[in-house]
Amino acid sequence: MAMNSQITGLKVAGALFGLLGLVQLTRLVLRFDVAIAGYHVPFWASGLAVVVLGGLSVWLFRLAQIPR
Repeated sequence: MAMNSQITGLKVAGALFGLLGLVQLTRLVLRFDVAIAGYHVPFWASGLAVVVLGGLSVWLFRLAQIPR
């Protein structure tokens, strides 16, 4: 039962990272301006976030597929 719970956790985390990556990709495509405390966040930061979050999502889904 514990293994199934771990696999479910990996899939949920992978889905959340994937969703956040899609939000960042949407920001890049639609060119939304984001300001935090008056500082404008550059678009390259979202590009980096897409790569990192996408990589984490793929990694977690692959870990969930490995038979144990």
